[in-house]
Amino acid sequence: MRSFLMVLLLGVGFAAAQNSSPSAPAKSQKPNSTSSAPAHNPNLAPPRSDSVDAASLGDDRGDSSSKDTQIDLSPPPNDAKDHPDSSDVLKDESSSGGGDTTEFHLWDPHKAAKDIEVGDYYFKRKNYMGAESRYREALVYKDNDAVAMYKLAVCLEKMNRPDEALSQYEGYLKILPYGPEAAEARKAIERLKSPAAASAKPN
Repeated sequence: MRSFLMVLLLGVGFAAAQNSSPSAPAKSQKPNSTSSAPAHNPNLAPPRSDSVDAASLGDDRGDSSSKDTQIDLSPPPNDAKDHPDSSDVLKDESSSGGGDTTEFHLWDPHKAAKDIEVGDYYFKRKNYMGAESRYREALVYKDNDAVAMYKLAVCLEKMNRPDEALSQYEGYLKILPYGPEAAEARKAIERLKSPAAASAKPN
């Protein structure tokens, strides 16, 4: 600590001696242009868009990062040689039923719920064909929707299509064996499997 104070005092004394030196004329002293301390405090903030004079910017377009900028999308030089079968994958993907890809199914529970709601509207007005269409569409958007299955089964039974109705009742019980409509679904299955129902089937 003591040595630091001594160095500091020596530096202050040396600076004072330089300023009071008779060899340096007072009039010839000019501000050093290479000095790190600026003559004034510049405003380093970026210009605001509402204070920029567009006329003073000139006609130079400059570089742009917009979509007009061209990007080289060509493959690497040895791509075809290094990956000779890569185009076959694209052919398999675009072909119908080709390759190992599975069929893409939509999944949208919100649309399924809306279809069930519209199906119920049709069902209450005894428009069973409209209701069937909506319940089936609900099962496209959500293939394991037990509510849609049960309502479709009831609708199909109303339309005298017992085999299809039976399949939907059984599907409901596989998903919700103790669901709110399970008891009614079991009664419907027994009813549709009874000899009287079999004899009443349309030919």
